[in-house]
Amino acid sequence: MLTDTQLATLRAALDRIIPPDDFPGAWEAGVGDYILRQLGGDLADQLETYRAGLDGLDYEALAASGRPFAELPAEAQDELLRRIERGEAQSPWPVDAADFFRMLCEHAAEGFYSDPGNGGNRDGVAWRMIGFEVRG
Repeated sequence: MLTDTQLATLRAALDRIIPPDDFPGAWEAGVGDYILRQLGGDLADQLETYRAGLDGLDYEALAASGRPFAELPAEAQDELLRRIERGEAQSPWPVDAADFFRMLCEHAAEGFYSDPGNGGNRDGVAWRMIGFEVRG
């Protein structure tokens, strides 16, 4: 579905959007699993956008630093993502950079806070973090 490089970029980006702290970050919480599951199902029409957006993120990192996004230090990843969010991409992208970043953030939040049965929020970690108690 995604290349190894695209997966590495996805993992790095997700862990900057929802970084680990006292609780797991996005990747450890299963957000990547959630997104991949959705891209194989309900979001299948967005698979090419994901491929293009992840490639664009890598192109942007390579143009700025000569290194792929996943290999940049966290601070450099954060700065690059802030530029993308502001619509200040420095290199040509195959999709709109800011739109891709917004979509990725939305899907990250969905995967992090959704029902664990959807593939993310592994073991209800996000629910525990916010004090949500499952009843029923």
